[in-house]
Amino acid sequence: MELSQTDALRAYARMMNTLDVKHIEPLLAEDFHYSSQWVFAEIASKQEYLDYIRPKLETIATSGARVYAEMAVHDGWGGDPCVVMAQGSPSNLVATVLATVDGGQITRFDMGMVPVSEDATRSGEYPA
Repeated sequence: MELSQTDALRAYARMMNTLDVKHIEPLLAEDFHYSSQWVFAEIASKQEYLDYIRPKLETIATSGARVYAEMAVHDGWGGDPCVVMAQGSPSNLVATVLATVDGGQITRFDMGMVPVSEDATRSGEYPA
């Protein structure tokens, strides 16, 4: 089965909702890239991303600061699937995540305030 953008984003949401990287690790391309408006430099490999995200997930788990990753569609960006991220409560939207898939692997995640989370059509699905 070919990996779709929706599959990739569902795996990302599952990782964030369970705080466990195992949901995306096997899906990431070796030359995976991650860009965030809150990270100074773009991450340019699977290993670099795993080294970045593992401690971040551990910090979230120990802090008790609940995150919510919800499947959505962003109408303003051609109806592409996305994940809207919230912190503290599902209504406190903080970011949107987009995915790029190529050759059956996730090649890129982009996280930021643009596209605006509030403009997405939310599904109510929080993969776990």
